Amino acid sequence: MPLSSGDRLGPYEIVSRIGAGGMGEVWKARDSRLGRDVAVKVSAAQFTDRFEREARTIATLNHPNICTLYDVGANYLVMELIDGPTLADRIKESAIPLDETLAIAKQIADALEAAHEKGIVHRDLKPANIKITPEGVVKVLDFGLARVAPASAGESDPEHSPTISMAATQAGVILGTAAYMSPEQARGKPVDKRADIWAFGVVLYEMLTGQKLFKGDDLSETLASVIKEEPKLERVPAEVQRLLRSCLEKDPKQRLQAIGDWRLLLDAPSSPMRELGANRGRDKWLWPAVAGVLVVALAIALLAPWRSEKPVDRPLVRLDVDLGADVSLTPIANGPGNVAISPDGTRLVYVSGAPPGGNPATTPGTTPKLFIRRLDQPKATELPGTQGAMDPFFSPDGQWVGFSSGNKLNKISVEGGAVVPLGDGVNAGGASWGEDGAIVVSSFGKGLLRIPSAGGPPETIAAAGNGELALFLPQILPGGKAILFTAFTAPDVDKMTIEVLTLADRHRKILARGGGLARYLPSSSGATPGRVGHLVYVNKATMFAVPFDLEKLETRGTAVPVLDDVAYPPSIGIGDFHFSPAPSGHGTLIYRRSSGGAASGMMTLQWLDSNGKKEPLQAKPGVYQSLSLSPDGKRIALTVTEGGNEDVWVYDPQRDAMTRLSFGGAVYESPIWSPDGHYIVFASVGKGMFQARADGASQPQALTESKTPQIPFSFAPDGKRLAYNDLGSGNSQIWTVPLEDQGGRLKAGKPEQFLKSSFSDSVPQFSPDGRWLAYVSNESGKGEVYVRAFPPPPSGQGGKWQISNSGAVGFTWSRNGHDLVYHSGDQMMAASYTVNGDTFVAEKPRVWIARLGTIRDWDVAPDGKRIVVLAPVESAEAPKQEHEVVFLENFFDYLRQRVPLGK
Repeated sequence: MPLSSGDRLGPYEIVSRIGAGGMGEVWKARDSRLGRDVAVKVSAAQFTDRFEREARTIATLNHPNICTLYDVGANYLVMELIDGPTLADRIKESAIPLDETLAIAKQIADALEAAHEKGIVHRDLKPANIKITPEGVVKVLDFGLARVAPASAGESDPEHSPTISMAATQAGVILGTAAYMSPEQARGKPVDKRADIWAFGVVLYEMLTGQKLFKGDDLSETLASVIKEEPKLERVPAEVQRLLRSCLEKDPKQRLQAIGDWRLLLDAPSSPMRELGANRGRDKWLWPAVAGVLVVALAIALLAPWRSEKPVDRPLVRLDVDLGADVSLTPIANGPGNVAISPDGTRLVYVSGAPPGGNPATTPGTTPKLFIRRLDQPKATELPGTQGAMDPFFSPDGQWVGFSSGNKLNKISVEGGAVVPLGDGVNAGGASWGEDGAIVVSSFGKGLLRIPSAGGPPETIAAAGNGELALFLPQILPGGKAILFTAFTAPDVDKMTIEVLTLADRHRKILARGGGLARYLPSSSGATPGRVGHLVYVNKATMFAVPFDLEKLETRGTAVPVLDDVAYPPSIGIGDFHFSPAPSGHGTLIYRRSSGGAASGMMTLQWLDSNGKKEPLQAKPGVYQSLSLSPDGKRIALTVTEGGNEDVWVYDPQRDAMTRLSFGGAVYESPIWSPDGHYIVFASVGKGMFQARADGASQPQALTESKTPQIPFSFAPDGKRLAYNDLGSGNSQIWTVPLEDQGGRLKAGKPEQFLKSSFSDSVPQFSPDGRWLAYVSNESGKGEVYVRAFPPPPSGQGGKWQISNSGAVGFTWSRNGHDLVYHSGDQMMAASYTVNGDTFVAEKPRVWIARLGTIRDWDVAPDGKRIVVLAPVESAEAPKQEHEVVFLENFFDYLRQRVPLGK
């Protein structure tokens, strides 16, 4: 909630806003206990325990040249209120005379020395972080990067990498900080107090000359200047040149080792600094990059040293970008494709808002939306009307964003406005917008479709072949004559192929096996003849690159791994990344970083009652999904991903035993039980629906045949009819089919469509008495539960009753009472109902289970007192909201070094 005058944070009464700090707002406040004015910095996120411990260590410092940290709150810091300009303001006026410079330098050095003696390293010393009071007292403040120093210089802790905190990705702010980084800090190596000594020398030079010592037109040039260029000290007085050379040694081992010795290197015996004492100071308060901050935090670190001896034009720069605590990116476990960068590298578009564990592709009721952010602005903007959006992508000119939603392809201007529909019946699996205005989109079960960017009926340009589930994640190659894509035959990246399709003759050619999300990067330099760039693709967390001839559409040589921390969903093993040729053709790559345990996708089975009490089942953790309880509640059918196969198993908790019902060769999922518990029916993507005996005594047999997905959801109570979803029309539609039990095998009759609509209607469930069919529809803009009579009245004008009122992520009928139970947000809701003739009467929904936490799937026990859930395996750290993206600047230069293009 925004603060205003008169608000209180504990004992501190807010007086007025001072401005914005690196990672939050700064307020003048009154300490009601001690009757003094203070400065309060407020973060949007709660501080971690580690942050508080480190901040309290900083607070032990007590020095007249350090801004004193008074208190640490849940999400705010309270510190000394200091009047006066910053040193940066003073330098803007003019260069500072030598005597005045040395007087200021002495106080800065005293502050650093006091901090260093307690093992505290500032890490972000610069003129903007130094204030001068009206009395001439120097105060070192805004330790945006202060940290308790590591135990040894060799410690490799990513949290000790240099971090820039800022209100936006503003070039001036980035350059202003990068210009003071030590070479080891810019390279992403652990730093100690010698990094502060380097920054002290840079600040001293700037005071004396009025000019920055290291500079460049952009971030990477500035860092390259720090790393490569030898400081030119001709402009500074001779008295300080020896001191500056010692402070600015690029090798930390050759640098001045203790800031307190700086006076010994002054060459003027009469310098007033010879008589100045060495007051012990304290570093200042700390303001490190905290997980969950309101604004963008960029961790800049050069990656490993180049393997080639030939230097590149620009060094690779890594930016770990925190989009903000208010961002909730769709979990990577649900699939890639929810963050994209514009072709000119100035904008990001991303999907945010899906609840934890919710997959907008398969879970009705989630309401993710598109947000767009200019990288020179502090805030993202919601693109209106994009509820349920997936797979955003930019137009070639960067002025439009395409996306899929509810099996429709749409576009919207980057400035907002109305959503423009482009085509229906598109079950999208990625899209690419060509220079000629055509959009190529992958549609599961159909292949590659081409749709005009102005809208119109889709044209099939490549159909999925035998055994192929999809031709997905397409890229229209430069020139528009060929399309790069991944052939998806099984949820196993090792079984996928990367192929290219020439549009003139519709010929397909395999380029690589065992990878997905392939992209051609125009990474050739002017020195490289022909149209040769790089083909990059991913297999789990590893990105590979290989030279690619765009004219011949063939690779050259062997693929080389270039990244090893790309986040990926374990169900298919394909990481997610996007690229932009900007800036100036050097290339920017963005991706989401693998977080170790979170990428494993491991789930556990648990009972959960209405009081929130959890009771683990004995099944070992696994990659589980599609949970279904048997009618008697004693067994659980579920889908298990293992060894590249996705199969249906039955778990018996009493025996702690698993029985396998399907045996690879296809994707088997979404099992449901027949009312008598004898059969399990499940989907086989691209083949229809299958049946098997629940005891595993028979091989799976086809129940229906369909090349488009058919997903079973419910048997009628007498077992004589099955309700399922069919995605053949693009939108999910509800069908039912009559069944007969013929000597131990179910036989399906003629399917009948239950409801025709232009919306996505899914999860059909028969009521316990068989008179009603409930389902989820997105007709209101978000998924809600509705009920209709079954069979529908001959007139087709039967009643329809809405049950949920705040979104629903799946539902079921209670088996022992008159309740409909559904998942909404972090709660399990229940709505009681009665029947009056042909009218269904539902009561207001009530909370049944609060604070549900992250769950993947669930079902209600027959006694209606608890639910069984699939929950992520708990790691040592609490689950983190996903709002971080990695930027790699100058990625094309890096590729040419790691994977030379040749001649």
